[in-house]
Amino acid sequence: MKKVVDDVRLMVKVCDLYYNQNISQQQIAKMLGLSRPTVSRLLSSSREQGIVKITISNLDEIRYWELERELEKMYSLKEVLIVDSCGSDEELKVLLGKTAGRYLENMIKDGNVVGISMGSTLRQVVESVTTPFARDVTFVPLVGGMGQLRMELHANSLAEELASIYGGKFIPLHAPARVSSAKIRDELCREETLAYAIRQADRMNIAIVGIGYPNESSSIAATGYFKDNEMESLIERNVAGDICMQFYDVHGDTSPFYEDNNVIGADIHKLCKIPNTIGIAGGISKLPAIRGAISGHYINILITDVRCASALAANPS
Repeated sequence: MKKVVDDVRLMVKVCDLYYNQNISQQQIAKMLGLSRPTVSRLLSSSREQGIVKITISNLDEIRYWELERELEKMYSLKEVLIVDSCGSDEELKVLLGKTAGRYLENMIKDGNVVGISMGSTLRQVVESVTTPFARDVTFVPLVGGMGQLRMELHANSLAEELASIYGGKFIPLHAPARVSSAKIRDELCREETLAYAIRQADRMNIAIVGIGYPNESSSIAATGYFKDNEMESLIERNVAGDICMQFYDVHGDTSPFYEDNNVIGADIHKLCKIPNTIGIAGGISKLPAIRGAISGHYINILITDVRCASALAANPS
């Protein structure tokens, strides 16, 4: 005797009701006098026999889906988002910023505490946030920012603007991002108003950081915190990159650059404990910086371009 689940005409009928007419499996069972498990088996048999084929459209947002999943598994990252590579650095920053802005809108939840670092790519992120959903969100700069150059790139400016967009709270860090000595840094960090802002790293649900490299086109140069000779010294010591103006090698080790860390803000190692730390960087020149950020566990979510992503996949060492 032929089984109900082998009836091709019945399979087509059930599939039409379920996929084309959006009728629930429970309703279909009632309409056709079948049990709910039988309807489920008919749908499964339809897929197995090729009566129904489920495909995922190759939308721009999921163009690099397989490569993203490969990198997530390879580097134990929570999520990877890949954008097209662009002809110019500025075009790439805009594209990275738009992608990160949409991602941030979906990630931020009511009551979250969100930290943000500094830089031109993060400026693009902030400008791309247009549809905030969450309420009662607190935004905190991860580093200070009271320099004399490019104030729109500083963490205080970015955090305050996000707080305005969300109608949330802004906790300022009224101090320079970097001072001239460790002694001055330590004394300032003991000031309660600064210490309070720095302690917020322990409460953060999300941190969004740029991944940089010390050269003449970097944000740390644009904001005037590092001189040419200082950046040359870092390069001579095989620096791979920086996050929050704190430097590391390709293995994520910060110890070779301890003397360069006169930064007022959250210690880079605090990022390892934040549930969602989003690192944004693109361009093949940023590859060592991205590797170091991943190796040091300073980020667990990566937004990058396809050239960097392909290089990461090709050589996981």
